[in-house]
Amino acid sequence: MEQDVQLGSLCTRLINVAFILPRWGKMEAVQKDYWYFMVLLFLPFLKVAVQQTDVETVRLEEGMVLACVCPWDGQLSMVSWTKVPDKNPIAVFSPEFGVSVPYTYRERIDFLRTTPMDGSIALKNVTHQDIGLYHCSVQTFPQGPWTKDFQVEDLDEPPEDNNSTEPPPPEEVTVDSEVVAEESSNLTISCKHPHNGTIYQVILEKMLHGRPWVIIGICKKVEGGLVGEDYSERGRVDCADSLDLSLHLTDVASGDDGLYRCTFNTDVGVQTTVVQLRTAPPGGFSLSLYMLYVYIGAGAAGLVLFISFLILALRLRKKKRREEYRVKLHPTQRQPNIYENVPLCPRIVKKSKQTKSFPIYANLPAGRSLQTKRQPQDKKRKGAL
Repeated sequence: MEQDVQLGSLCTRLINVAFILPRWGKMEAVQKDYWYFMVLLFLPFLKVAVQQTDVETVRLEEGMVLACVCPWDGQLSMVSWTKVPDKNPIAVFSPEFGVSVPYTYRERIDFLRTTPMDGSIALKNVTHQDIGLYHCSVQTFPQGPWTKDFQVEDLDEPPEDNNSTEPPPPEEVTVDSEVVAEESSNLTISCKHPHNGTIYQVILEKMLHGRPWVIIGICKKVEGGLVGEDYSERGRVDCADSLDLSLHLTDVASGDDGLYRCTFNTDVGVQTTVVQLRTAPPGGFSLSLYMLYVYIGAGAAGLVLFISFLILALRLRKKKRREEYRVKLHPTQRQPNIYENVPLCPRIVKKSKQTKSFPIYANLPAGRSLQTKRQPQDKKRKGAL
């Protein structure tokens, strides 16, 4: 810090000399030589200034600490850490909203907070993927931001069974809802909180296939007011007073499909909801719509089959009741009761008695024989006459 102050005062003196010496020069040649002399004089100091902005080298080891302590006093507003070339922060601390760490660094980064102006972090479970350039930015009031860079290097020989070339395991994401949109149409993706606790901040992120999450919108309350931040390259992010954040997409394209995650920071913890967006060509084949039609057809067929079985069962039951009713109306059709001392069919019994007293069949002479006997007698009577 003292070297920076001395360098600043020296540069101020040289600038003053640059404005004073031309007044003493009486010839143009002398002034030109003076300017060449000033350029040559400034080059070593500029070189020294560039060397003083070199990053700090840190050894890659378990529990390594990246010390980022602001040298002046004031009020710390926020500390953010990024790893080059990624633009998204790997860790953010705010005295008002707390700590925000992405999934890949969760439970691996801790803010030390030894002093009010301390933004240092410690990394656990380090691997060779943690090698790289880290940028620390401390936002303070009233003097503004202060930054510092760190280069993490493996100063030892890497182990023989180094698996740093393998990609990290994919993040397991649970999709809460799915939206299908046709290309060239308009769509709105809304982040509506589940009404559990008081919400202070809402973050909308997007993840393409095989890529990390990217923040596209933030909605938060600051000192009683509402602040909305729009980082979306596609569409427009709106922030309502109730902290309901929404993304309006116009002219939907195939590049808009992916996962959209809404993170709610509340007084009872962090809550997330994930929406999956799928795009389909206009008027073309959509697998999700096809499956929807299949489900609807299967449901309709099942309903028709159920109604058919129900109608058949009702008809059989109705037929059975009719048979029972007929039996009640016609007792003769009932099954006989062997324990009842009643003739089975009274009318038939009477007829049987009549057949016994008056038989149907009798030994009567044939008609022709009677006629043959009567004819000779009639002839005798006629002859006598």
